[in-house]
Amino acid sequence: MEREPFRFEVDQKDTGKRLDKFLVENMPKELSRSFIQKLISGEHVLLNGGPAKSHHKVNREDSILVTIPDAVQSSIEPEKIPLDILYEDEHLLVVNKPAGMVVHPAPGNHSRTLVNALLGHCKNLSGIGGVLKPGIVHRIDKGTSGLLVVAKTDEAHKDLAKQFKSKTINRVYIALVKGVVELDNGIIELPIGRSSRDRKKMAVNFVQSKDAITRYKVLQRFKGSTLLEVTLGTGRTHQIRVHMSYMGHTLLGDAKYGAKDNLTRPALHAKTLGFIHPVTKKYMEFTSELPQDLKELISKMR
Repeated sequence: MEREPFRFEVDQKDTGKRLDKFLVENMPKELSRSFIQKLISGEHVLLNGGPAKSHHKVNREDSILVTIPDAVQSSIEPEKIPLDILYEDEHLLVVNKPAGMVVHPAPGNHSRTLVNALLGHCKNLSGIGGVLKPGIVHRIDKGTSGLLVVAKTDEAHKDLAKQFKSKTINRVYIALVKGVVELDNGIIELPIGRSSRDRKKMAVNFVQSKDAITRYKVLQRFKGSTLLEVTLGTGRTHQIRVHMSYMGHTLLGDAKYGAKDNLTRPALHAKTLGFIHPVTKKYMEFTSELPQDLKELISKMR
């Protein structure tokens, strides 16, 4: 039994794009290019009624039908890990993730992830993200604490993914950065892509990259550091960490994009999350308090 398919018609602006690239840009953001290529090779993608190759160049008015087969039985073990759930209904839930918890299983992290905890909490999670990412519409880094919305149904997942893609989700972070930020507020508009020096890192990249927008406001200045409120205009991997590092204000505790210090994780917290409920169509907004480690850190700075 397959889920409701995705249907697309190619516009003039997309003429000449590879089929896989077109789908990466138009399918839910949690679906990776490799996953989409597997759908294509498995003939779950039909172009004008027939199978096609990933490298096929699409043309105006081409009709594309994508079906995502039911996920195979997950090998992820449900674990009874306490969760800080701010809201839950039959369609979704909003959870406050602690720093140090990985969102979903990956090489080197097969247990104690948020997904393990979610499966231990409820049986029904959306399957669009694949076997290893049930329910996961978006992510925050292991070292980042704060709010995530999780989809229980495929319909909720599709709607939330569409909101993320259209940049209508309200996401506000609290960050403590090195150095004294001079301007009271500002906008950083610099594209982000893979680092040419280290493929495990992201970087401001003007060649193979995607647009990225970060807005910040100074909440308080300390001697040698600044407390910021940061709002995401886009949701690129490591966006806040990369943009602040590029501006010369690396997050405290962020050894990946700065220098090592005494902190065990980047001083970053996903404080506010606002979105339109996929079913009720009402705007919902949630706020979480700063975790104790960041409260103590800010107190020391003061």
